[in-house]
Amino acid sequence: MTDTSVDPPRTPRRSPAGAAESPRPAARRNHRPGTTRPDDGNSTAATRPAGTRPSATARPAEGTTGTTGTTNAARAAPPAAERPAAGAAGAAGPTGADLHLDLPATGSRRSALMAALREAIRSGRLAPGTRLPPYRALAADLGIARNTAADAYAELVAEGWLTARQGSGTTVAERAEPVPATRARRSSRPPRPAHDLRQGQPDAAAFPRSAWLAAGRRALTAAPNEAFGPGDPQGRRELREVLAEYLARARGVRTDPDRIVVCSGFAHALRLLFDGPRAVLPARTAGPLAVEGYGLAFHRGLLAAAGAVTRPLPLDEHGARVGGLAEDPEIRTALLTPAHQFPTGGPLHPGRRAAVVDWARGRGGLVLEDDYDGEFRYDRQPVGALQGLDPERVVYLGTASKSLSPALRLGWMVLPDHLVDRVLAAKGEREAWASALDQLTLAEFIGSGGYDRHVRRMRRRYRDRRDRLVGALAEHAPHIEVTGIAAGLHAVLRLAPGTERSVLKAAAYRGLVLDGLADYRHPLLAAEAMPATDGLVVGYATPPDHAYPAALEALCAILPPPL
Repeated sequence: MTDTSVDPPRTPRRSPAGAAESPRPAARRNHRPGTTRPDDGNSTAATRPAGTRPSATARPAEGTTGTTGTTNAARAAPPAAERPAAGAAGAAGPTGADLHLDLPATGSRRSALMAALREAIRSGRLAPGTRLPPYRALAADLGIARNTAADAYAELVAEGWLTARQGSGTTVAERAEPVPATRARRSSRPPRPAHDLRQGQPDAAAFPRSAWLAAGRRALTAAPNEAFGPGDPQGRRELREVLAEYLARARGVRTDPDRIVVCSGFAHALRLLFDGPRAVLPARTAGPLAVEGYGLAFHRGLLAAAGAVTRPLPLDEHGARVGGLAEDPEIRTALLTPAHQFPTGGPLHPGRRAAVVDWARGRGGLVLEDDYDGEFRYDRQPVGALQGLDPERVVYLGTASKSLSPALRLGWMVLPDHLVDRVLAAKGEREAWASALDQLTLAEFIGSGGYDRHVRRMRRRYRDRRDRLVGALAEHAPHIEVTGIAAGLHAVLRLAPGTERSVLKAAAYRGLVLDGLADYRHPLLAAEAMPATDGLVVGYATPPDHAYPAALEALCAILPPPL
């Protein structure tokens, strides 16, 4: 029979004088007439005729390697006779895509390899059309003879598991009956709502992709090599420097880069302060924590899981009634939202701002300032950070979640000097959460002015969203009082007593997702200290522009009529 295999052209060897010598004939080991090897990436071959089985007489002894292999093991160099000449393509030896196969340590190598490939195809791990690595590369990765891998490929081609075409390598054959898919795990996540007016989320479609990408390119180009090593738990110096400048300019924060610690968000900051064996403010010694009577249940749950006891402060139109702090000698720490009380709205009164700082000084305590949306104000002058009154008694906590995106997972803590080392000890020796590349990009984005431009643009957009909400309510439900709209990304709609639950049920029926005010009330807040109020917390920043009109229409449709 005629040998139909095609070997790659060989580079003629040259004598020392430079004269070309005749090329050596290609070495062929144990080749059987009438059969061809599957394409190994270095030569092309037709498939073995159906029904032709490879001869075992020329194979190396099988079962002697005693190894279990996968193709992401170190590749072995082919024998010198099979290596391309120096300078030729593929001089590094056989290469191919990684393919994970576990072979038993004993028994026939060919049978074991065939069984592993059949199982990978049968289970769907190797989908139809998947290109396999050349048999030489596979043999080197698994530590078996090349003939063994070639014979296994050829046998599986004959059986219909694989297909080998000239110049196209060896691929998994198409099958008439696909492998039955495993039963999908039933998701516990609720379906996507028709209208989303949840608070706390910016418009995801407004993320400044082009400007962020450009900042990322500049940051990576200028980044020193050490930026790609283990991360500093305090955060990249580049980001801490621009944050110190920005926070001083835009929020009135008094700090320097050495007092800023980068974290992955507000919840991460709370965990560093209260949770874990190296917590900065452990519950066993820090005592109870004062919190506002209305706030996020998620944060209360996080603090409770860390063992912290929270005591609620009543609220009124001037914010938290901080005078009660002096009446409880056990409290030494208070968590507040001074710029815009969450969720009821409104800044902390100037007199109360001074009073809470005086309380912290006299008690030797701390105020934790959550400045969650301080950049977004519309109808009033910006309220500076409480931290500016006393940097040694206020821990300033900020994030990029509202201004840019919660997907960034970047936040920062501006700490009193005596807490910096303790927070760093709680974080550990290396940064485990905040990506150094994201930090570099944010530093460039802020330093180049892109962050300021984005915030101003989003301030205009959110103000327009707020105005459209207020206008729709004035037209369709003028009896509904709207509060907390001078700043932030949400509004509170006051409802008649006893109507909140029924309105939320009507909203769910229409596919409208929003929150009731009762969900934010602290369970220990006494009714005599602050009576409960029915209401809706409406986030007007969440929907994209094209979906906002329909969301407003659905909202107005579920509001109760006037009594």
